[in-house]
Amino acid sequence: MDNHPLVKIESVSKRYGNPQNGVLALRDVSLDIHTSEFLSIIGPSGCGKSTLLRMIGDLLAPSAGHISIDGQSPAAARHARKCGIVFQSPTLMDWRTIAHNIELPLEIVGAPRVERAQRSHELLNLIRLKDFAARYPHELSAGMQMQVAIARALAYRPSILLMDEPFGALDELTRERLGNELLHVWDQTHETIVFITHSVGEAVRLSDRVAVMSARPGHIENIINIDLPRPRPADIRELPRYYELLREVRAALHLSGNGNGNGNGKDIA
Repeated sequence: MDNHPLVKIESVSKRYGNPQNGVLALRDVSLDIHTSEFLSIIGPSGCGKSTLLRMIGDLLAPSAGHISIDGQSPAAARHARKCGIVFQSPTLMDWRTIAHNIELPLEIVGAPRVERAQRSHELLNLIRLKDFAARYPHELSAGMQMQVAIARALAYRPSILLMDEPFGALDELTRERLGNELLHVWDQTHETIVFITHSVGEAVRLSDRVAVMSARPGHIENIINIDLPRPRPADIRELPRYYELLREVRAALHLSGNGNGNGNGKDIA
């Protein structure tokens, strides 16, 4: 992880509705996100995690405060294609092959056909789905479709990948496998990743740091350094330090006012 802050979030608040009495979703959030960092954000449902992510990606504007990405506003960073976004649903185009789905962002910006095909081939190798290039989304499992969505978000080599609970709708075994695949992608690219999750175990297993948010109006309650080895070993859940960090994140969640240790009753270790 580079110590240079790629993203600076300074005293950001977000209110929905009437400026005087609307819903205050976020209050005075400040956070630096470093180049090549894997940062997870965890907190109770409704605390503003997704709102914060969408403001970084220029899908929402702050009501107060300031966000910069590599010295630019979120709008300028988006126009410079510095942000890739992955949502909970992969939203692939059913009528396009997997390779052509990955090529879509490059096609939209007018990249030459040869460049698009080469980049799609690189990314299919990266996500280890090169044998499925000519298949269509309905021929892939839900987990494989999400891998394709991640590859598509990386197509134009963004500076930061924003991931809004991308594995939240998947079963536990698929979720674990996708976590391993995401670690493989990170190990190969060292992409800066901001990852929203409700799972304490997922946050600890994947991240360099975990930012714990309070209940609404959300703010950063605690930031916990995850000092586990990289690349992460397959038996990481057997390490005593892994369980120490689980307890530390859970304790921070309890202190933040999230009584059950997670936002939706599920705590995948």
